[in-house]
Amino acid sequence: MKEIKIVTKDLNLYYGNKQALKNITLNIPDKRVTAFIGPSGCGKSTFLRVLNRMNDLIDNVKIDGEVSVDGVNIYDKNIDVVNLRKNIGMVFQKSNPFPKSIYENVAYGPRINGKKDKTQLDEIVETSLRQAAIWEELKDRLDDSALGLSGGQQQRLCIARTLAVSPDIILMDEPASALDPISTYKIDLRFQNFEDLISKIEELVHQLKEQYTIIIVTHNMQQAARTSDYTAFFYMGELIEMGKTNAIFTKPEKKQTEDYITGRFG
Repeated sequence: MKEIKIVTKDLNLYYGNKQALKNITLNIPDKRVTAFIGPSGCGKSTFLRVLNRMNDLIDNVKIDGEVSVDGVNIYDKNIDVVNLRKNIGMVFQKSNPFPKSIYENVAYGPRINGKKDKTQLDEIVETSLRQAAIWEELKDRLDDSALGLSGGQQQRLCIARTLAVSPDIILMDEPASALDPISTYKIDLRFQNFEDLISKIEELVHQLKEQYTIIIVTHNMQQAARTSDYTAFFYMGELIEMGKTNAIFTKPEKKQTEDYITGRFG
């Protein structure tokens, strides 16, 4: 496995008395795409939120075990959580642009982090939109409201917004699953069909891994197989198996993994 970026050891998470994650021990490599798969409610999105402490925002959550990024325990009481979330960006299932202009959506993060120079902000906005493969579509519309974009454009704008604060790690929680094929296709005429748009987002993930560590939660096993280098299979709050994606999908070690991948349950 490539150099390790994130180490999780004996991690348990409880919502009140209900245990949602059980003894998760997992290493995530640097500058690779790792996919989390498993049926609904298996713990994959909960575990994703552990990695940038988004579960802190939920009442009655208790966590024990170890989570370290670059050798630093991110649950240490002295950790600056705001800075942690800057370094570990998140793209949510449903795109959530701010009710501001396209430009302001991307410039917002750098600005609150102290960047005020207009030339520098212009450069960050352009670079981020280029990295998110949407600059050519939006470069003449930067003052337009982000809420007027199609679903696919909004999702790529949210990826650009995440990139604008220069994270090390990008977490993606089913980034294409909330896109509606009908409305997306009607508005996003640049794509021949809905599959082309999904393909664009997957292609974008491939390009981004050259610079970032990417973790993607998906219920779509074809997407996991196409986009990821490593795959982890979760079931009922447990990590059943993790390995190279090709091995997980062709020669899984655990019968539960094979049963899920072949559609016997889930």
